[in-house]
Amino acid sequence: MSRQVVAAGLLAAAALLVLMAGGQVGRPGRRLSLLARPSGVARTRPSWWPDRFRLASGAAGVAAAVVVGGWGGLFAGVLTGLLADRLLRRVEPRAVRDRRLREAVELPLAADLLAAALRAGAPVDRSVLAVAEALGGPLADRLGRVGRTLELGGTAAEAWAHLDRVPGGERLLAAAIRSSDSGAALAGALTRLADDLRSGRATAAEAAARRGGVLIVLPLGLCFLPAFILAGLVPVIVAVLGDVL
Repeated sequence: MSRQVVAAGLLAAAALLVLMAGGQVGRPGRRLSLLARPSGVARTRPSWWPDRFRLASGAAGVAAAVVVGGWGGLFAGVLTGLLADRLLRRVEPRAVRDRRLREAVELPLAADLLAAALRAGAPVDRSVLAVAEALGGPLADRLGRVGRTLELGGTAAEAWAHLDRVPGGERLLAAAIRSSDSGAALAGALTRLADDLRSGRATAAEAAARRGGVLIVLPLGLCFLPAFILAGLVPVIVAVLGDVL
């Protein structure tokens, strides 16, 4: 069996492991138990996540060593394995990415509901728990932990820290701590936060749409430019050079 065949098999195994690691993990009950952990996104990764990436990085390193061969292959294999491990560890699992995006989408609605509950006269902890029960989804898990921490007598910083990993949650955390320290009304800050988040999301969507229009034109430019050079400039340059020479 040639080196190329061995390397191709190892690379295929590495790619398969990466695909398995990037997909949905575990059974639904297992995913719900992972999402219920209080430490945020870092704990939502399954326990075998780094091990899969070590195997994939090792397979890539062995493939590089087999292809190059000799002492240079050993050096190339070690370097490739280290680089692959470093890069693959930065890949975000799809379950974590979907959860983060859904939390970002639900945060403005949660802020509006919480502001309405506070304006109705409900205390903060009861308002947060009511919003968590009405909202559902991954953000409701975090809000439930916030409400339970407040009920148990935790400080605002300790309770609202459960939202610090949610995109935009750091602003809600700052507003809650400021309200707790100064006694300022939290409902108005939540309403402004919801409006700002919706406005920022609309701006980001518009910018993405404009960027998509530019990216669509790039393939046309890459195809047109070589044709223009070959059909328009090259004959002129050849004719000029023929007259000069």
